Amino acid sequence: MKALDTFYIDGQWVAPAASTGTTDIVDPASERVIGKLAMGNAADVDRAVAAARAAFPGWSRSTKETRLALLTRMAELYNARLEEIAEAVSTEIGAPLWLAQQRQAPLGLAHIKAAIATLKDFNFSGVRGTTEVMREAIGVVGLITPWNWPLNQIAAKVAPALAAGCTIVLKPSEIAPLDAQIFAEIVHEAGAPAGVFNLIYGEGKTVGGALSSHPGVDMISITGSTRAGIDVALNAAPTIKRVTQELGGKSPNVILDDADLKTAVSSGVIACMMNSGQTCVAPTRMLVARSSYEQAIAIAAATANALIVGDPRDPASKLGPISNRRQYERVQEMIAIGISEGARVVAGGPGRPEGLVQGFYARPTVFADVNNDMAIARQEIFGPVLVMIPYDSEEEAIAIANDTEYGLAAYVWSSNATRARSVAGSLRAGSVHINGASVDFTAPFGGYKASGNGREFGEYGLVEFLEYKAVLGVAQ
Repeated sequence: MKALDTFYIDGQWVAPAASTGTTDIVDPASERVIGKLAMGNAADVDRAVAAARAAFPGWSRSTKETRLALLTRMAELYNARLEEIAEAVSTEIGAPLWLAQQRQAPLGLAHIKAAIATLKDFNFSGVRGTTEVMREAIGVVGLITPWNWPLNQIAAKVAPALAAGCTIVLKPSEIAPLDAQIFAEIVHEAGAPAGVFNLIYGEGKTVGGALSSHPGVDMISITGSTRAGIDVALNAAPTIKRVTQELGGKSPNVILDDADLKTAVSSGVIACMMNSGQTCVAPTRMLVARSSYEQAIAIAAATANALIVGDPRDPASKLGPISNRRQYERVQEMIAIGISEGARVVAGGPGRPEGLVQGFYARPTVFADVNNDMAIARQEIFGPVLVMIPYDSEEEAIAIANDTEYGLAAYVWSSNATRARSVAGSLRAGSVHINGASVDFTAPFGGYKASGNGREFGEYGLVEFLEYKAVLGVAQ
């Protein structure tokens, strides 16, 4: 039984300020309680913010070489603990161990390395005419991160914030605390000055609320649901702090009529289902030309039915469980709604896969005969559920794709590069992947509309943590 009963504040592991109770750490594959997690409150936030504020003057004035040295040491220590990190992620959220080893854990390292590369070539000031334009750290930043790709989002925020010269209070998800603990140990061992990085566990409404409303916090960066993003923005408004948000998605996958249908459809299903569908950029709405719609349905169903759902420790398992009971129940509810709306289940359906009697396992589910007004086409399900929508023209496909409150990502498949780029340019999303293109850690990542604001990754993520200062009359 693991006991995570301390927070990392001002360079030390300390007990909570007051007795606020604990929450269970649950293995989603077995539903067993494997640990207890101390939950913080506003007093803990006050301590962490005070430490970060005290550390800010020194860290914000540190040299680029000092920051590079810290990040480089973090990368070395992270790399040395990759296997341990992967084990932690697999245990806490149920990701198949192979996925944790090949994707979940390495993504954190990739973001640290990207921040190092960005910082090396980044200019914090330049003279234009008689004015020096400086870019300085915004101050103390509160970082709120999710459970689905936990190290990806922790590192994507922490690394550029450190590179910018900010000091940090991190609130990771209480559902995925094990990897966050290791990350904090890495930052400490790497030699971060006391107060530069702080970590508190707790519920979003308590610790997240106190952090986002705190007058000593200059910026909040959150990755989470659109509802959580709204709450943070409302809490932050009275103190006029900067808020950046990477929120929900309902990403369209536009398969044009000249695409390699089998490759496009099967790749789209696998991308949608990866990590048990718990990915904000998952291509969950597949748009297919009506002339090849039934053929696409057959390919999608066969692909989904071939995905093995099972024990995360079994190398044969392609999908593990949903990460927690609440989300599992949400997925089951949405599958039931899809059936009640008249959508046709061509793969999967309600309940657990055959042979699995415990654990938060869901069946990879594909719905056909879906129209874009259905709840399953409009709401983010965050599970292994794909909806397939037919279209009659390219213009209609674009209209359906854009008919959503979200705009985080979109996907286009075509054998004609010019046509694919034209359609990509018409889609209202922060990133568009053509023919299965992978993530670029130097490209801006973020959303349109209810998917949030601000950008992460590379230089675009670094500048979010900076303020501009004009110093006039420096050269006369």
